[in-house]
Amino acid sequence: MGALKEKLNLLPDSPGVYIMLDKDGIVIYVGKARVLKNRVRQYFHSSAKTEKVAAMVEHIDDFYYIITQTEIDALALENNLIKKYKPKYNILLKDDKTYPYIKVHTKEAFPRVSITRKIKKDGKYFGPFMGGVRCGDLLDIIASVYNLRTCSTAMGEKPKKPCLEHHLGRCPAPCAHLCTKEEYAERVKRVLAFLDGNYEDAEEVLHAKMLKFAENEEFELAMEYREKLAMLSKLKVKRITSLNRALNADIIALKTNFIYSAVNVLVTRSGIMQGGSNYALEDCSFSEADALTGFIIQYYNHRDIPDEIIVQGFCEKQLLERYFAENFGKKTEIILTKQGVKKQLLDMAEQNAAEYLSKSIDKIKHKNDMTKNACERLQKLLGLKKYPKRMECYDISNISGVDKVGSMVVFIDGEADRSSYRRFKIKTVEGANDYASHQEMMRRRLSKLGTEEEERFPKPDLIIIDGGKGQLSAIKEVFDEMGVTDIELISLAEKEEEVFTLFSSESIRINHRDYALKMLQRIRDEAHRFAITYFRSLHSKRNLSSVLEEIDGVGAKKRKALLEKFGTINKIMSATEEDLQKVNGIGADLAKKIRAYFKEEL
Repeated sequence: MGALKEKLNLLPDSPGVYIMLDKDGIVIYVGKARVLKNRVRQYFHSSAKTEKVAAMVEHIDDFYYIITQTEIDALALENNLIKKYKPKYNILLKDDKTYPYIKVHTKEAFPRVSITRKIKKDGKYFGPFMGGVRCGDLLDIIASVYNLRTCSTAMGEKPKKPCLEHHLGRCPAPCAHLCTKEEYAERVKRVLAFLDGNYEDAEEVLHAKMLKFAENEEFELAMEYREKLAMLSKLKVKRITSLNRALNADIIALKTNFIYSAVNVLVTRSGIMQGGSNYALEDCSFSEADALTGFIIQYYNHRDIPDEIIVQGFCEKQLLERYFAENFGKKTEIILTKQGVKKQLLDMAEQNAAEYLSKSIDKIKHKNDMTKNACERLQKLLGLKKYPKRMECYDISNISGVDKVGSMVVFIDGEADRSSYRRFKIKTVEGANDYASHQEMMRRRLSKLGTEEEERFPKPDLIIIDGGKGQLSAIKEVFDEMGVTDIELISLAEKEEEVFTLFSSESIRINHRDYALKMLQRIRDEAHRFAITYFRSLHSKRNLSSVLEEIDGVGAKKRKALLEKFGTINKIMSATEEDLQKVNGIGADLAKKIRAYFKEEL
């Protein structure tokens, strides 16, 4: 503590970001401060610490800080560092249920609409939709009224044959060059207005079609359009009459018991309540203002920012307004409302957050037992030198030595980090030699350490091998050969669920009900699943097309052309950009995209 006291005395009066480390040098918390000296000292000197903050302070072994020009810069840097390090005591956005959104793929030349449950920065999103409003019905209305495409057909230089949707009057067939970009853009503009809450245009068209089908005695079709009108009426009922029809606002409220917190977000577009979501938070912010501000910054990482955000009075209004303006060029007003319909909406959000908090504590505790607490217990059971924050698990899949592949899956604090998964095609091993295949895979992985690529492939705290003592010994040889001494290594044998370590000739058996073993089983099973999936895609000609389907822009014709040209997925994977461009319909940009996709392999 003496060294920490000395560092605390040297803290500056500047704004900046502080980074808390545990005894293993792992980042456990990142925070921003208007005045670094005052804020960091609070953690160690204040008697008003919450139980959660006090628990974190016990684990702080060191800290460092980065001075910034302004508090806005500190807020942006804090957000980036949280995304990079995923500290265990920072806010984790975990919603209670993923409701569907409608996505307009605005970055495509001829935007399409689709249903999704994941938010990314690659289009405009509307929702979440709930309360009896089905996204499928909304897509059907968009196709029926505005004739916007819902397919993922790639747009090429050569016109395609119009599909059934065009003949049914539900798509203008831009793929067949039957619609100009300007004509299509006008349709997109009307769809965006519709999804923003302007239902009158759609209602008029649907009503006219319903009457037309009824007059022609096509009663089944007339009934379909009556059902569409009923769904629109359901949406209109959600309109909040006291609100400005042009208002786009999110209402965000936080409730805490100072150990756990919950946030409710209500989404209002054009005066219509589209729905909302609850989020369980675990955070060691020193105040509710810091917690709510931190949540809002992370929440809008991959979402469109509305015109207004209605929040509780303790929120950092001016800081957030400046942050959105300087970082996104968005003039968003943070409303600290005290009366009127906006206050009623905020009260509703607070009630939802309080209700979710009271019911979610057991769920959060259970999640902790399965993840962070399981990591801590594993450290204790196996005598690991440090907390296994980043764990990597490896598996090999093959049949009779054919198309040998390997997988690397990554868990951070006991949870899968799928963006860090990697796959390996075994290149140097003849036949079904599991030990040699594991060794080749590990050499390729460890070769990234100490290079520029370590930023993308950080050093793990623990490596887990799917196998027994033999596989563990084979990997230990690679560790010795490459001089790796600061990464823990274990293996998990599936038959008896035995854990083998380097410091004992005897296996360790963990109780089958223990969360630590359940976590090991999850990561082992995930590595096995990932390897098998990759193996099947390589081994089965039937699956080649499905692998290529994952690449944006590679439609059915291009998949067929690639397979006719190269024959196997292996040859496509090893093809150069120049080779790929020799295939009919594959231009320079798409060739680059295909190469980038297969470069995910280590």
